[in-house]
Amino acid sequence: MTVILGIDIGGSGIKGAPVDTATGQLVAERRRIPTPEGAAPDDVKAVVAELVAHFGLPGPVGVTFPGIVQRGHTLSAANVHKDWIGLNADALFTEATGHDVFLINDADAAGLAEARFGAGVDQSGTVLVLTFGTGIGSALIHDGVLVPNTELGHLWLRDKHAETWASDRARERDDLNWKQWSKRACTYLQHLELLFSPELFIIGGGISKKAEKWQPHLKLERSRVVPAQLLNEAGIVGAAMMAAGHLAPAKPSRSAKKV
Repeated sequence: MTVILGIDIGGSGIKGAPVDTATGQLVAERRRIPTPEGAAPDDVKAVVAELVAHFGLPGPVGVTFPGIVQRGHTLSAANVHKDWIGLNADALFTEATGHDVFLINDADAAGLAEARFGAGVDQSGTVLVLTFGTGIGSALIHDGVLVPNTELGHLWLRDKHAETWASDRARERDDLNWKQWSKRACTYLQHLELLFSPELFIIGGGISKKAEKWQPHLKLERSRVVPAQLLNEAGIVGAAMMAAGHLAPAKPSRSAKKV
């Protein structure tokens, strides 16, 4: 059994737990700390270090980030402090924790976890995992291999920005019932179906816990639509998978990581 600490950085909370990367199961109770107001790098770094110290696990640590991640650098910051843009976050967290840290986009982490241990198990071909929350995160997976940083929530549907119009936050903001929201989400999914022809859509984020409210209204002609199974644990599990080297390139050397 390989147990790796996974940490999921979210807009309201930063969550962590040790994960058995062979089964996708959490092996200790998840710990959550509120995300510091403004989510500046130094403040988030301190919370990540606190979680690492709390669990006391040796070895690497996987960390999700709500934005584009390339070779350990964070390249966007839609819902966190702008100082993350261009930052070598791998090095920041590695120095803060004393552990080798592997960083992955939060939706990509959830996608890896759902494909390996959740609703996408044994599904061949193209799978799109979408997380509906404050925005819309996306993970594109083909035959179990992740295509990272797709950011499909930022597509435009004619004059509508997808995540601004069809996210769970948009549902709450516009006081939509579930049938009304599903009509928007279906328009968005139909556009993605046209572009990618996935065999399966997996719908995650906070709304995955309320699938009975929207699933009867969310139907497509060619693709199946199912709720995510791992719920709030998906990001933690996917982060641990990244750190364990599952479906991920080798980590660059410390010298290669320097800005």
